Amino acid sequence: MRREVDWRHSPALQRGLAGRDGFRSWCEGPVRRRDPMRAERLLAAYALAREDAADQTLLDFALLARWQREVLAATRAPFRVSDAWAKAGRERYGLTPHTRADFDSCLNETTDPDIPLSARAARAYLDVAFFHPFADGNARAALLILVYVLAREDIVLPEVGPLQTTRYADDPAGAADLATLIGVLNRRRR
Repeated sequence: MRREVDWRHSPALQRGLAGRDGFRSWCEGPVRRRDPMRAERLLAAYALAREDAADQTLLDFALLARWQREVLAATRAPFRVSDAWAKAGRERYGLTPHTRADFDSCLNETTDPDIPLSARAARAYLDVAFFHPFADGNARAALLILVYVLAREDIVLPEVGPLQTTRYADDPAGAADLATLIGVLNRRRR
């Protein structure tokens, strides 16, 4: 699907616009109301991701797995070892001998200067969502990787709630819309 999207038309992002940290607000609000421990684990993982972004740490599976161990309060967060299913079994994400290498290749593209930042963040989010690298917590990992890619460039979205919607693996228009939504959220001041 990523080859079907014209990512070059994704919006440019502006630094220094956010009046609040949307990820933190989301965790402190709806996530905490639903599950205080989940909120604490997400905030701990977010702190790691922000530190890694500030240090310009190379994004690879090991880094993502480090955040995921915080998210899941687990000692390990390995790459999955079998097919993954999502959306109540409607979508299957197969596992081949190349899945891990393909995922790593996608992560490497998050620094490609020829791709607009909003598109790189959207693609990273979708890569996690559609490769489903973990046995659990892939939606949380997808949001963490999106905020990490933006934070590397000193961008913090003032809200992330609108990003929490169902995404389909075979929807190139929806993928492009995600990059556009990141641009819209980037311009909101709160």
